[in-house]
Formats: sequence, structure tokens, C-alpha cells
Amino acid sequence: MNTRLRITVYAAALTAAFGIAYGVGGGVGEISLRTESAAHDGHTGATPGGKPAAGPGPAAAPGGLQTSERGYTLDLRTPAVTAGRKTDLRFAVVRDATGRPLTAYREEHTKELHLIIASRDLTHYQHLHPTRAADGTWSAPLTLPRAGAYRVFADFTPDGGEGLTLGADLTASGAYAPAPLPAPAATAEVDGYQVSLRGRLSPGRDSELTLGVTRDGKPVRDLQPYLGAYGHLVALRSGDLGYLHVHPNGGPGDGRTRPGPDISFTTTAPSTGTYRLFLDFKHAGRVHTAAFTVRAGRPAERPDTPATPAPESGEHSGHRH
Repeated sequence: MNTRLRITVYAAALTAAFGIAYGVGGGVGEISLRTESAAHDGHTGATPGGKPAAGPGPAAAPGGLQTSERGYTLDLRTPAVTAGRKTDLRFAVVRDATGRPLTAYREEHTKELHLIIASRDLTHYQHLHPTRAADGTWSAPLTLPRAGAYRVFADFTPDGGEGLTLGADLTASGAYAPAPLPAPAATAEVDGYQVSLRGRLSPGRDSELTLGVTRDGKPVRDLQPYLGAYGHLVALRSGDLGYLHVHPNGGPGDGRTRPGPDISFTTTAPSTGTYRLFLDFKHAGRVHTAAFTVRAGRPAERPDTPATPAPESGEHSGHRH
């Protein structure tokens, strides 16, 4: 049985064990994502120079579906935790050829490795920045609020190599109550901020998306750099949690990118289906996470269509600095 099939079977078993119902929904939104960075080219369909690929074409396969890929394996050494209890999550990226942990990384967006934790029902999300020991073992404090099945994504670039995202399953024990995927909406509320989503996800071709941040009805024009950018966007496909990590068009200090209220991106959806988008942005010294449910391939919502605010997104935010 190959790696992809083993992961699929394991995910199915977890789903049956926890009674998870994968969400489906309609699409909304607008966003503009044009990646200028060479980082994570493999996740965005960008060319090696960091420019978006020209014209429609087949979307790159999403990352995080495999535990092993291109000679590296994500060795999750803490595969189970207890819900509500702080745990030191430990893992390593192992070179298949030697069996030894990778210790040489290329820094991307101020970090050697970005760790994403998402529940299988996509109602919980954390973006962590673990600490690497000299022997290549990574660790990060983690508290998961609810029991259930989760996916761990390690997003990194080996020194001298290409960007890669590996995934592994994580379980949190305790009384489990499945949660439905939040309904699609063009706005989200988080920590007193309102974030609007404009654009659409289009399977197999570049999608323009724009996220606008306001507070108390006023545009936020003084967003602060977070990991070298004014915003970071992660998209996870409902069902298999295929991972897309994209970065904004431009950034602080480039002479043309303003610190809000809009953050623009370009990305390509690998297929039709329902996706959950998580936007990290920093303002007034704090990092906030706004979440949206969208469906790739659905026509964009008309600008004059009233939007139903998404559920309070505070639970989705979980950052370690």
C-alpha cells in the first residue's frame, strides 16, 4: 500500500472513529492574491521567479496530503494529546536517505518552519512557530480546545531545495462533539475587526482575491508586518484537507504596498469543492485570524448582496511567537 493510500485509509478510520461530518457549502467572496515571493512556489502555481504562472492551466497538487515526499518524512513524535491540556508537541523532518533529522533550512518569511494545526472539521486552526533543537527535533507548546481528529502541516524549505508541505494526523482525546462547517459568508468578525472577502476561487486557473480589514466601520490603514508581510493566507480543502499556502502581493518596504485596509493575493484552486480560508493579520500589536468558507467554481457574490457575518473567529487563532 503506497503512502497516499495509507494516509487516506487512516483518515477514513479517524473519521469513522470520531463521527466527523465533512462540511459542504456554497461559495462567496472576492480576494486578489498575486504572489511576488519565491517562497512556496510549489503551493501557489507560481513560476520559479516568484511570478504567477501565466494564463489558465492545471493547478498544482495541494500540499500536506502526504507524510513523505521528495525524500523527506514528517516524523510526528506526539501523535496523540488530551483535549484542554497543554502539551509539548514534538516532531522532526527526517531525510529518508539517512534516517536523520533535517537541520539545514532556508528561512522563509522570517521562520525556518511554519506549523499549521487544523481540525478535520475545519472549525479550529492554529499557526505555530516551533523551536528547533540542535539535533533537528522541533517542539511547540500546544493546547487543543476540543477532542477530535486534527491534521498537522509542516511548511518548510530545505536549504538548497524547494518549498515543501508535509502532513500527519493528530488526535485529541476526550468527549467529542462534531461541529458543522460554518456556512459561506462574505464577511467575518474576529476580535472586534470586520474582514471582507471579495473575489472567487477558480479551479485550474489564477484567482484574484482581496481581503479588507475594518474596525468600528473604519478602514484599518496601519496594519503591522507579521512574518514579513501584512497578511498570510492558508486555504484547506474540505474533506482531505489539501493545503494551499499563499502570500500577499507585495509587502512592507517595497514602495508600493500599503499597510491596509486591503490585502491582495493570487492563488489557484486544485479542484472544485469547498475550502476554508484562514487569514492571519497583525494590528495594535496582536495577531488575529479571520476564517471564511468558500466554494471553488461558484460565481462570485454580487457586491450589493448582503453578507451574513461568519461565526466569531476567535477560536481559530492560535499563535506562538
